[in-house]
Amino acid sequence: MIISLDLSSEVPIYQQLRDRIVEGIADGTLPDGESLPSTRQLAADFGINFHTVNKAYDLLRQQGFVRVNRKSGAVVGPTESDEAFVADWTTRARTLLAEAVAKGVPAAEVLATCRAVLAGFDGQGDEAK
Repeated sequence: MIISLDLSSEVPIYQQLRDRIVEGIADGTLPDGESLPSTRQLAADFGINFHTVNKAYDLLRQQGFVRVNRKSGAVVGPTESDEAFVADWTTRARTLLAEAVAKGVPAAEVLATCRAVLAGFDGQGDEAK
């Protein structure tokens, strides 16, 4: 998986890492059981502090996207949704959609964007029709 970061972005680097890894899981680039690079290796690859990578991996672990083991490092999956995740996700989606409405994005465009993004994740967009 190729991860691209914007080191000049206002979004913290650890959040960008977390987001790109979740996207890789969603689009199938990072399948269940795939090992992620060590924190030190990924930090060296990007020229960033390894604590930044560790923070991203810890967040992914807390959210149930990866398992972290001293011997095998960070490994993808298994990922399953639960009631708490769905409630949190719904709240975040509501806020994101509210931003689009507040900025005047037409509902049809919002729905089209949602379908297009979902379609990019391992055929998930087919279910939205």
